[in-house]
Amino acid sequence: MMKFRFRRQGTDPHRDRLRHDLFAFSKTVEHGFPNQPSSLAFDPKLRIMAIGTKSGAVKVYGAPGVEFTGLHKETATVTQLHFLPGQGWLLSLLDDNTLHLWEIYQKEGCSHLEETRSFGLPGRPGFDSANCSPSITRVTVILLKSTCDVACLGTEGGGVYFLTLPGLALLEEKTLFQDEILQSVPDDYRCGKALGPVESIQEHPRDPSKLLIGYSRGLVIIWDQTTRTVDHLFLGNQQLESLAWEHSGKTIVSSHSDGGYMVWAVNSSCQKTQQPVMSTIPYGPFPCKAINKILWRTCESGNPFIIFNGGMPRASYGDRHCVSVLQGQTLATLDFTSRVIDFFTVQGTEVAEGGFENPRALVVLVEEELVVIDLQTPGWPTIPAPYLAPLHSSAITCSYHISNVPLKLWERIISAGEQQSPRLSSASWPINGGKNLAQEPTQRGLLLTGHEDGTVRFWDASAVSLKPLYKLGTANIFQTDCEHNDSLNQASEEEWPPFRKVGCFDPYSDDPRLGIQKIALCKYTAKMVVAGTAGQVLVMELSDEKSEHAVSVATVDLLQDREGFTWKGHDRLAPKNGPVAFAPGFQPSVLVQCVPPAAVTAVTLHSEWNLVAFGTSHGFGLFDYYRRNPVLARCTLHPNDSLAMEGPLSRVKSLKKSLRQSFRRIRKSRVSGKKRVNANSPSSKVQEANAQLAEQAGPPEVEMTPVQRRIEPRSPDDSLSGVVRCLYFADTFLRDAAHHGPTMWAGTNSGSVFAYALEVPSQEKFSERAVEAVLGKEIQLMHRAPVVAIAVLDGRGNPLPEPYEVSRDLAKAPDMQGSHSMLISSEEQFKVFTLPKVSAKTKFKLTAHEGCRVRKVALVSFASATSEDYAENCLACLTNLGDIHIFTVPGLRPQVHYGCIRKEDISGIASCVFTKHGQGFYLISPSEFERFSLSTRNVTEPLCSLEVSRLQDTSCLSNNFMVTPKLPQANGTHVPHSPEANHSPADSDRSPEEHQAAFSPGPVDSPNSSMENPLDTTGDITVEEVKDFLASSEEAERNLRNASEDEARPAGILIK
Repeated sequence: MMKFRFRRQGTDPHRDRLRHDLFAFSKTVEHGFPNQPSSLAFDPKLRIMAIGTKSGAVKVYGAPGVEFTGLHKETATVTQLHFLPGQGWLLSLLDDNTLHLWEIYQKEGCSHLEETRSFGLPGRPGFDSANCSPSITRVTVILLKSTCDVACLGTEGGGVYFLTLPGLALLEEKTLFQDEILQSVPDDYRCGKALGPVESIQEHPRDPSKLLIGYSRGLVIIWDQTTRTVDHLFLGNQQLESLAWEHSGKTIVSSHSDGGYMVWAVNSSCQKTQQPVMSTIPYGPFPCKAINKILWRTCESGNPFIIFNGGMPRASYGDRHCVSVLQGQTLATLDFTSRVIDFFTVQGTEVAEGGFENPRALVVLVEEELVVIDLQTPGWPTIPAPYLAPLHSSAITCSYHISNVPLKLWERIISAGEQQSPRLSSASWPINGGKNLAQEPTQRGLLLTGHEDGTVRFWDASAVSLKPLYKLGTANIFQTDCEHNDSLNQASEEEWPPFRKVGCFDPYSDDPRLGIQKIALCKYTAKMVVAGTAGQVLVMELSDEKSEHAVSVATVDLLQDREGFTWKGHDRLAPKNGPVAFAPGFQPSVLVQCVPPAAVTAVTLHSEWNLVAFGTSHGFGLFDYYRRNPVLARCTLHPNDSLAMEGPLSRVKSLKKSLRQSFRRIRKSRVSGKKRVNANSPSSKVQEANAQLAEQAGPPEVEMTPVQRRIEPRSPDDSLSGVVRCLYFADTFLRDAAHHGPTMWAGTNSGSVFAYALEVPSQEKFSERAVEAVLGKEIQLMHRAPVVAIAVLDGRGNPLPEPYEVSRDLAKAPDMQGSHSMLISSEEQFKVFTLPKVSAKTKFKLTAHEGCRVRKVALVSFASATSEDYAENCLACLTNLGDIHIFTVPGLRPQVHYGCIRKEDISGIASCVFTKHGQGFYLISPSEFERFSLSTRNVTEPLCSLEVSRLQDTSCLSNNFMVTPKLPQANGTHVPHSPEANHSPADSDRSPEEHQAAFSPGPVDSPNSSMENPLDTTGDITVEEVKDFLASSEEAERNLRNASEDEARPAGILIK
């Protein structure tokens, strides 16, 4: 039968305006540490820092909130970055040997980062390009002169080229080749050998016309640009790695491949120096690795700072990543857990002649984190970073976001974090350039990340900078091998080299069973539940005082003595016996251990009822943490579900079962294929006729329903069908329409929903009476698609408030007069049922319409950008294709959809978390969260300005900038502008009557508000199997009679 959909012509302009005021998609900022950093630069005048990455990203940071992001068009490694001090220009070198100039420019009161031009060095003139290796002109070092008008490029072939800035034009007449240098080199030193690549170019600190140039073979020269002569020769014989001037210009220091460094005196009376003033191998006498970079900084207090990286004894510590800080007799060997990329010191911008540099801080970029050392405080402690925190110090396993955190809880968490890691340095953050123009956040947002090592980290996610607040550890509750780390970190006084562990990146977990899988936190009572990989569920409470107490342990058997099942996975974690010491912060009171100890897949907390529910791949349980006794345990395993017994850490697999399932699928597809291909069947001829009719142009008001994909029901004995996907508490109508009460809902991988009526005593009688749970209803979705989320909506269609929100006047009381609805989100569709009868009300078949599956859903409140008082509750959904769809509730009308994450980025999709006010986070790399906004009003993005003073007018370079709402993201993504997301803009000149009409709730679910994907209004009804365990037999018969009468009536809107 043909399916037609009739609707009025045109669209609803009021709804379009309203949609424009509510929804807008943008990727706003990247939180965390850049993935695979490859280069570093610092502007001492503007006090900003730049980091380049292997993916071609450039990220500029100043004061907290001052951030710029750019992305090269070429996906190539950024090997070097250099600022023109104070100019707002940044020069980048890629590994394809191209140079790119970036400008920080002002537009509409805010600063932006944009690439203006690029340059590639041509081959050496006079050489046949076919026979000449391209590496001859490969750039090895770059120096931007203090005059900010010339860049000096040292190359692999030993030549030095000069470019104009900011025009990037080659000054060919100034090019310096090795041939010109070799004329001044003594014959006995030359020996017919080339000087090698240019390893370092440094400008004379007192005379900008003179350059210090070092070649790989060991020769160092001072080149006078004005006379084009060699001013001084330093005839080194050891392979050169780097050079540095002493501030007065009377001394230079060179570092070498043998792990040593040499100090040379610059003597104006003699042109040649053959021997250094001092030569030392700090970590000798055994063979050492090269010192890759060295700095010399003068200090008013006496001895200068000599800072270098590398130089470790090759045999014993060749695998260590170290930066050494030496001042007189004081040596600290800073030991990092990842490779050192680069480092610089921060000192005063202007140092008078004869004055001292007095470095304030040492900034070290390593592969996995940024560490800043305070050089003015004795002991050289670290300065905590307000941003660029390594989120992945241990691998992230789950995320959880809390909006509108009460001030009291916020202050208690911050206090616990400060006591946990007291500041040893009083120094302020040294990279503080620019001005943050963003408004103070209106509400406090908390992002919690669970980690592989059993820790939960609390982050301030209110603004652009993601700031660490507090770290909660759970490993100390169990008997693990964690304790040996502390003894390893304590270096003995006699140890040489004097290693000092710095940084917090530690990717190695002592026991994979410690990994955190699920988190739940009540922001009003400071109660928290943390669940892990080995079935451990910890109920915790925030305490401002340290404590020493024993953690009570309760075991819940989820198999319920079911026979024929043997757990083949990992063992449970053994808790410590006796009292355990806990620092101020979240302290565990009860450990609930699931048996078998499978990973916890769902958890929820209701602090008003003192209940916590948890689920695994075997079933779910309910626990009363006030009386510390289990209330309920239910096994969800199918009799054939043997794979659930093997555990995630087990390598055991049933080959026979896998083969059997594969053959079943092949056989099923063949049979269904034969049925579909029968061309002589009447249904096939009808389909052909329908297709021909569809191709003909019909009247404009008649529209074809989009073709729906056929969805095959899932087999009930699919592996892992018993996995509990979601748990939910609600005060709603389950027994009958007259009485509401506490309920608990559980959804599984096989499309089953279990609803329990709970008998919860009043708060005065908690200690006297136990909580009781009675199975109320059991629902089986038709296609057995996994249940992703469950929510109950009140009589007005609003989500139920959180525990204590109403009693503390923080939310409106739910409507208990009208009938409640239940929204079930499966992987294939969304469906709204009435309560308590559980009859289908409306639905949207996402998989049938869009060909995608639901991965994450959340009920989100969208506030209007133009009206303070108007907001809508909507359902936000992320699919397996990386798209985000937004629907109204309870009408399930599609509003907008956006492309957010690449469909290949499976880990990014799995890590996504929505906030309650229209924002979200997902991992774009192991160390970075991408923040996005779905709301027009609620956007968190960098708004900052940077005042630059240019030496010359460069407006010609920046007059062709395109206005872009957001620069390309560092991970190579960009803000998509899908046609579905483009709606007619709201008319700012609308009349008051139009404005009122735009915000009237009437057209929200009107027929005109539907988008390209309409609700299905025809077809055969398919009824889920609903078992009601609370209704009387008379009521059940009456319901059955009513249902049969409904079927006999002509169908208006039928639910499929």
